[in-house]
Amino acid sequence: MRRLIITAIVMAFVAGSAAAQTCPYGQQCLNNPYGAGSPYKPDGLMNPYSQYGSPYSNRSWTNPYATEAPRLYDQNGNYRGRLSSNPYAPDSVSNPYGRYGSPYSPDSLNNPYGAGNPYSNNRVYVAPCTNPYGCQ
Repeated sequence: MRRLIITAIVMAFVAGSAAAQTCPYGQQCLNNPYGAGSPYKPDGLMNPYSQYGSPYSNRSWTNPYATEAPRLYDQNGNYRGRLSSNPYAPDSVSNPYGRYGSPYSPDSLNNPYGAGNPYSNNRVYVAPCTNPYGCQ
């Protein structure tokens, strides 16, 4: 059940974010089925066998205990939190009380009047951790 809820959150994020309307062909866009959202891409977010989609990987958005979840940035380089299912991580988009997960925070992609405005032209990109020694 928890996995279903998290998947619904990610799909709502993908469908409702500014990226969903402005960059369907960008390789790092979340809504590109051949890019970052591909279930067949070796390092895709929707691939359950990749390090970024596996429920057991420390770098996966589906692992609620992951500490190195993929980071989100908008096209201006502003950090938009981590694409994580952890509701307790301070910079997770799933934390309803955090800066990047609260529906009331101007920096949150969950706020339709802030950074998550579906009519904005500001694209959101995934920046997975590529450092084998950990990321900040």
